Amino acid sequence: MALQIHTICRPISPAPALSIGPRLSRPTKHSKIAGEVQRPVSLVKTINSKQLRSSVTVRSSLETSGPAVVVGEVTEVDKDTFWPIVNAAGDKTVVLDMYTQWCGPCKIMAPKFQELAEKYLDVVFLKLDCNQENKSLAKELGIKVVPTFKILKHSKIVKEVTGAKFDNLVAAMEEVRSKDASVVKVPSLASAQDVQDQMRLLAYSQF
Repeated sequence: MALQIHTICRPISPAPALSIGPRLSRPTKHSKIAGEVQRPVSLVKTINSKQLRSSVTVRSSLETSGPAVVVGEVTEVDKDTFWPIVNAAGDKTVVLDMYTQWCGPCKIMAPKFQELAEKYLDVVFLKLDCNQENKSLAKELGIKVVPTFKILKHSKIVKEVTGAKFDNLVAAMEEVRSKDASVVKVPSLASAQDVQDQMRLLAYSQF
């Protein structure tokens, strides 16, 4: 007698999901790569901006359109730059300090000369080292002793002060500057009598 065995298969219900708190979202590969790309880009922008700021320079007029005429400080000149700067000064008064490195009185006058440059902003102050390289210019200007101060106007020497004579230098400068001021003519104001005469002429012209 054959036995028949019937197997009964019952569906197994899925196990309930365990709750372990809010699920954290993991960054995708795309967002991770994008984040890594953005950081180098922002760094490059920062570096470039710093490089641009440090490379911005202001070109002086000496580099663009001839020699620069500077006021408020003493400008060092040589045989090549002296006359171009003097000519570029135009109608400004130019004071030249002719000195040497070994001259003691020259060293005493140097800080005082700088103070004058900071005070007289309408005057161009120059200094020339009368060394071997500038010997030809020193000879041209007729230097005999150091220090020697040459005062120029319209590219011509008008005054000279020899030695460390600060008061004499200031007096010579003031004399040249006062001549410039005397040239300026201020129009005179009309007097009261002139105004009355003009009013009378205007009244007569209306008849």
